[in-house]
Amino acid sequence: MSDGIRCMLLRGGSSKGAYFLAADLPAGPAERNELLLRVMGSPDERQIDGLGGGHPLTSKVAVVAPSADPEADVDYLFLQVVPDRAIVTAAQTCGNLLAGVGPFAIERGLVPAAGDPTTVRIRIVNPAVSLVEARVRTPGGRVRYDGDTVMAGTPFPAAPIDLAFPGGPDPAFPTGARTDQLAGLTVTCVDAGMPVVLLRAADLGLDGTEDPADLEARTELRATLEAVRLAAGPAMGLGDVRDTTVPKLSIVSPPRHGGTVTTRTFIPHRVHAAIGVLGAVSVAVAVRTPGTVAPYAGDPVVRVEHPSGTFDVGVELEPDGAATRVRRSTVVRTARKIFDGLVWPRSGRATG
Repeated sequence: MSDGIRCMLLRGGSSKGAYFLAADLPAGPAERNELLLRVMGSPDERQIDGLGGGHPLTSKVAVVAPSADPEADVDYLFLQVVPDRAIVTAAQTCGNLLAGVGPFAIERGLVPAAGDPTTVRIRIVNPAVSLVEARVRTPGGRVRYDGDTVMAGTPFPAAPIDLAFPGGPDPAFPTGARTDQLAGLTVTCVDAGMPVVLLRAADLGLDGTEDPADLEARTELRATLEAVRLAAGPAMGLGDVRDTTVPKLSIVSPPRHGGTVTTRTFIPHRVHAAIGVLGAVSVAVAVRTPGTVAPYAGDPVVRVEHPSGTFDVGVELEPDGAATRVRRSTVVRTARKIFDGLVWPRSGRATG
């Protein structure tokens, strides 16, 4: 470690993270996670001694490796490093960092640039294995990061990256119902790649357009939402979620700016400045299914309004009702390489 560890920092979607080849990290999860705490600067709410930015959206890690699956080119493991606690969790994936996996795989030589665009087949390995295709712009055989695609949640345009998710065999509503009663509230539990609990803003005494900082400052609201989340864990088959970052909680209300639904998403304790990719897919599934707590819309493209703009999600479902499965979903994201080089972890074990 005295010679540094090869690392690339990328903005992926509306998040930012450190990307590593699996071969450049310890093979054992415990040793790897302890190292990543020191790389990212946890536990410390500012992460002043590492790469992390003091927020869950900027304290993320992607680990990429060649895939043994004939249907994939690379494996992608997402790790959430908690800023102020010595916790690294693989309990969920991250659709935002996913946007940077294709460019990273091409940059590291795992996938050759083939025409323009180059398709990278990615196997997401946490927690349930799933596949996704990323189409990366590669004019002249090099990844192009600059472009004109403006993505809400990030202030500057970049080249588009098309992500297509095939559906899975499991129902999108893990409790077997389109609504459930949890901690005294009517909610919808949905998992279309990200476990999410949807709640009506009106049921919480909210308008639904509140600023994230306002929502985070409401102690009673946060306690109510945590009670719902803890009840949702066993109901969704996730077990005790006290020390995990799933499920997320999305507060939904009618659209205000020509979209389909307005959202405010707890991830799970801070409020997202936008919305996560797979979280948006889960919200879109609820919107496309009658009888959930979300406003219903039959259009196959769902425009999700969030604190910093909108996010379009294409969703194909089969069949209807509580047994609904996702046949296919599509989104457009962007990514940008920030640096490529070596990172030196702080010395000493991470405690706290």
